[in-house]
Amino acid sequence: MTVELESEYRPTQNEPFMNDRQREYFKNKLLAWKEDILRESKETLTNLQLESQNHPDFADRASSETDRSIELRARDRQRKLISKIDDALERISDGSYGYCEETGEPISLGRLEARPIATFSIEAQEAHERREKVYRDD
Repeated sequence: MTVELESEYRPTQNEPFMNDRQREYFKNKLLAWKEDILRESKETLTNLQLESQNHPDFADRASSETDRSIELRARDRQRKLISKIDDALERISDGSYGYCEETGEPISLGRLEARPIATFSIEAQEAHERREKVYRDD
């Protein structure tokens, strides 16, 4: 099901939570984000292939290898992010998007706007992070 959205549409508290328009808005936002990541990845691959030249100077070679390593780590993080985006798109499809996995309560629109892959409400995320910190300190 596709809902037509005006280009200036933004979800508000004055409408039912996760109605068709809001789900379509976040779906479009997630798809655009994924498309940007994939485009950047393709550009990175192209640049890495062009950069794969031998540098006669050891300092230049070391600098190039460091840059390459940093870029590959960033791309690996983005690969994991794509997986989270796909999970969020799946939650939109099954109707569970926008609801906290821990409490079942709605995640605030502001949080979803800032982090559309969020799976916890702010309160549940903070509690989760506190628990992680307690166990990590042991």
